[in-house]
Order: sequence, then structure tokens, then C-alpha cells
Amino acid sequence: MSEIVLGAMVFGTRIGEAESFALLDRFVELGGRWIDTANNYAFWEHPSGLGGQSEQVIGRWLAARPGMRERVLISTKGGAEPTDPARGLEAMEGLSAPVVAEAVAGSLRRLGVDHVDLYWAHVEDRSVPLAETAGAFRRLTEQGLARRVGASNTPAWRVEQGRAAAGWSALQLRHSYVQPRPGAALESWSHRQVFPETLDYARTCGLDLWAYSTLINGGYGRADRPLEEAYDHPGTTRRLGVLAEVADELGATRNQVVLAWLLGGDPAVWPIVGASTPGRLDEVMAARDLKLDPELRRRLDSVS
Repeated sequence: MSEIVLGAMVFGTRIGEAESFALLDRFVELGGRWIDTANNYAFWEHPSGLGGQSEQVIGRWLAARPGMRERVLISTKGGAEPTDPARGLEAMEGLSAPVVAEAVAGSLRRLGVDHVDLYWAHVEDRSVPLAETAGAFRRLTEQGLARRVGASNTPAWRVEQGRAAAGWSALQLRHSYVQPRPGAALESWSHRQVFPETLDYARTCGLDLWAYSTLINGGYGRADRPLEEAYDHPGTTRRLGVLAEVADELGATRNQVVLAWLLGGDPAVWPIVGASTPGRLDEVMAARDLKLDPELRRRLDSVS
């Protein structure tokens, strides 16, 4: 079964340390296990133009909570930390073998742990031979620095090319109930979207599918968070209409229905969800108890 994953992207920057600790504590109280971060979070929020703040906060939280490391699972990523703060993602560190080894060492140091439970290639890097990147990821598991490894923001065909050599067992991509227009540019050029063939690939090959931007930055329930232009098409209008009907019938929020739809899909999706307050965290975690019967799922899925 898939689980809701707590996204810690802006912990230590937009969300202060005390507030981050409170969210992490509440997440564990509610039975959450997986925490997702990256070595470049959140460079765009920090005056230095470099990341690491999220991992540092999680590391201090673990140090302040003896025994907590045995209760949580940590997912982090490497490859997209800027090497030049002035250029941001245009100067990503990449995925050469030396960089992968150095990035993992830095993440473990900031987190204060001897291994992570899932380590991701945050981006693809075509400037490096795929065999080199794949070999570097295989060594992480062989050395016990990562229990598992996966690929994020990488086309399925590239993942398949390197999967056997790297040991990648999971994909992480952008996915939600409403979909952008095919070919439309997203506001973040680094994001890669799930497509029907991605779902088929994950299902057929037994890969875990993790999804970010699942609630589209609050776009399902907040008037002050309109969907970006890529979602402006008739299919979005139709899907939002059915989503609202189903939520009203179930006495649930639209966010909860979206998360239940992801958790109960085929393949089941591991939705990464950020929350800025304990109340919002309570809302999204309650989606685990919301079950969509086959008729409701058919209604949601039949809208194109």
C-alpha cells in the first residue's frame, strides 16, 4: 500500500524551525512515516542562493527526538543543488559519480544519519554517461548509504535504460487529478509530468510512483491560489466540477478526494504533500480514511 509522504521542501526557510518541528511531530502522531526532502531545498528561499536548510532542520529534529530515527523513513535527493548561487538551476551540480558521492555525504551529514531510506536522482543529467550515473547509484546501496534508490524528473525511457544498472525502484514525477494541456509549459521548467504511459510503465515494472505538486499549490481549495495557465482548458473545468460533486457527497474536502484518488489508483501513488500548519496537515492525513467506491472512482476517471 502507498502512503502520504510529508514534503519538507520549505522547512528551515519559509517555515521556521519551531513550526517545522511542530509539523514533523504532528505527522508522526498521525501515523506518518515518510519524510521527503532534497539537498537543494530551498535555495530559492535562502539569501545564500544555496540549499540544505530543510535537511538541517530535519537533522536537528531527529537529534532532539531520541528514538525518532527508528520511527521515520527519510527520502532525499541530489543532483540539483546550484553550484553558482547567481544562476540557480542553470548551474545544477549534476549526476557525475564524484558529485553523487559528495552529495550523499553532505545529505547524511546535515541529516545526522548514516543512511537514508530512499535516495533520488533529482533530475536527469545528459552531460554524464548514463552508465556512470547508474553505477554511482548502485554503489550507494552496496555501501549501505541508501536502502533504495530512485529517479525523479526523468523520462521513463531513460529510467528503463539505467534501471538494472542503478537499481532504481521508484519514480518521482509531477501528478494530480487535473492535468495540464499536453505540451503546455509549466511554470517550473524542471518539473516532469506523469502521462498515461508512465502509469503503465510503473504498473508493469513494479516501480513505486511518487508524486509531487499533488494539490497544485493549494489550487483545489484556495481562491488565492489559482491554477497556473497550463491548466486552463475545458478538461480542467469538467474535472473540477466532478471533483466538487464527489467531495460534497462524501462530506470531504477536494484535497482529500484528490489524495484518496491517488492512494487508491492503479498503480497506487505515493503523494508528497506539504502543509504549513498542523490543521492543514490534519486535513490531508485524513484522506487515508476516505475510501472511493468503484462507482465514485469511475465517475472521477471518466472525465477527460
